[in-house]
Amino acid sequence: MTEPQIIAPDTSAGGGDDAVSRLKSANAGSHHFSGRQFALTLGALGVVFGDIGTSPLYAMRETVLATGGNIAHAVAIMGALSLIFWSLIIVVTLKYVLLIMRADNNGEGGVLALAALAHRSPRIGRNIKNMIGVAALVGLALFYGDGMLTPAITVLSAVEGLGVGSESFEHLVMPLTLIILIGIFVMQSRGTAKIGRVFGPVMAIWFLVLATLGLLSIVKVPGIFWAISPTYAAALFFHEPWTAFVALGSVVLAVTGCEALYADMGHFGRKPIQRAWLYIVLPSLLLNYFGQGAALLLNPNLTPIAFYSVAPAWAHYPLVLLATAAGVIASQAVISGVFSMTRQAVQLGRLPRMEIRHTSATVYGQIYVPMVNILLCIGVVLIVLIFRSSGNLAAAYGIAVTGVMAIDTFHVSIVAARQWKWGVKLAILVFGLFALIDITFFASNSLKIPQGGWLPIVIAMGVFVVMETWRIGRRAHVERIRNESMPLDLFLERADKTPLRVAGTAVFMAARGRAVPTALLHNLKHNKVLHERVILAHVEVEDTPIVPKEKRIEVKKLGKGFFAVTIRHGFFETPDVPEALKEARRQGIAIDVDATTFFIGHETLVPDANPVLGRWRTWLYVRLATSALSPARFYHLPPNRVVELGTQVTI
Repeated sequence: MTEPQIIAPDTSAGGGDDAVSRLKSANAGSHHFSGRQFALTLGALGVVFGDIGTSPLYAMRETVLATGGNIAHAVAIMGALSLIFWSLIIVVTLKYVLLIMRADNNGEGGVLALAALAHRSPRIGRNIKNMIGVAALVGLALFYGDGMLTPAITVLSAVEGLGVGSESFEHLVMPLTLIILIGIFVMQSRGTAKIGRVFGPVMAIWFLVLATLGLLSIVKVPGIFWAISPTYAAALFFHEPWTAFVALGSVVLAVTGCEALYADMGHFGRKPIQRAWLYIVLPSLLLNYFGQGAALLLNPNLTPIAFYSVAPAWAHYPLVLLATAAGVIASQAVISGVFSMTRQAVQLGRLPRMEIRHTSATVYGQIYVPMVNILLCIGVVLIVLIFRSSGNLAAAYGIAVTGVMAIDTFHVSIVAARQWKWGVKLAILVFGLFALIDITFFASNSLKIPQGGWLPIVIAMGVFVVMETWRIGRRAHVERIRNESMPLDLFLERADKTPLRVAGTAVFMAARGRAVPTALLHNLKHNKVLHERVILAHVEVEDTPIVPKEKRIEVKKLGKGFFAVTIRHGFFETPDVPEALKEARRQGIAIDVDATTFFIGHETLVPDANPVLGRWRTWLYVRLATSALSPARFYHLPPNRVVELGTQVTI
């Protein structure tokens, strides 16, 4: 069975309406709609903003520490606040919330969805399309690095509050952090639908507490609001340009989670996410950051515990508990995002087939990927054991985030130029400025590579090598099978000479193209029979999230009882071949799945004496192919109706 192929249908795309916008047009002004919007906004608080919403735990602390040294403490604090403020306004609000979120792929977002959207842009050359594909793989690889670092630094930062309250609790920080993190991953197999209902309310309380504590601190030093002026950030660069540049590597900690805003757009819609950010999250974050700045102006010695410096003594441990709950929610959101991106990558043929379980019958996007969950758990635990503190982890954080930000900017610039009709010059002007900021952030973070920035790079490189090996190897694998297969036209000419046609329907999972499936040839060779009705089923995954039901299946009559059936799915959907075949009735062919036999090929890969991929890459591809989920399980074929026919393939 070949990998799903990516095709580019001739569909219009761009800043189209998302599902919520369509709902609005259908229910404008209704009480039901306003209630729906409130529920979506509350849900977005619990899922979308967990990562960026917990940044105050460490972002201000690390930025002020980075700007310290030869600069007066007051200048460092005001400069750090100014940098954080304008980063939240320019990078998150302007670029992501107001611009990039317009680039929805049929309502869906994320680095792969955006890359697929950019790939469909008219009047772009092959070289640009190749760059889009490579950038998408790099972005996905970096996202996996972020998926390991976020749970580690977020939960560890929250639990470290125990040591702030009392040194006698410091020895409990590491064990509790590991217990909480392992518990999060153990919980994944049970699904998060039930506990997910409390995510929104808990995060709403979290943002309310952030705003309240920040405001109470600001009242003591109202002049802290002067940091809104960009002149304080400029003064930092003027007096100590190198120190300010290095500090940008810590400033970026305040904008981690940008990708989540965009990637979760399909779950909640553009408007609820924008509303939650502009009216709740952004004001709460700014009040807390400025509150931390006010507290540090009063007592510079509190910088190592900047987040907890705004809380009264009696509220310290309740705040630690709330911060830990917020950290768990942020971790869950990132893990769910990794599961979702993995499903997309598998559907698009970028990763081997994996078991993907749906943990909820009613909640969209609730999935669980066992293999990825195990790898993430091992990676996160090792990261905590290696770095041991959130301060050390902050050095590793940022490279992945800024890399994905730059890739998103590249992709959306193509969409703006070709699909939004901005033109190349305007797109370069606007997104060129954003790209300059992204590159500056990335360059600053690259200075932290010796201190820990190497970690996300190593993770990303490992993931990229796996994906690229699978892509190249699968292409060579399929090409080898096609070269050894009989042309379909020639086979149909000789079909009448078959000694026996038996009653019933046989479905052979076929590769794209005009070649006879290997399983069909082996069945004919060994059993010397053909069914009266033979269906050559091919699954295609389009570069859109969801394929409409009416376009799900296409039937072509080949004659002599043979039919070519193309089944189309979006990269957000789970292929279900038996369910799709039921729709063939509308095109004149009724298929009783319970009385149909499904034939699939089981291939044993043998390395060639001179492998096309090279020895180490061939070894890796064989291991990946061997570990891939069976096509029968991946395509949901009925277990008691499947026949596997083995063959040996030299690669």
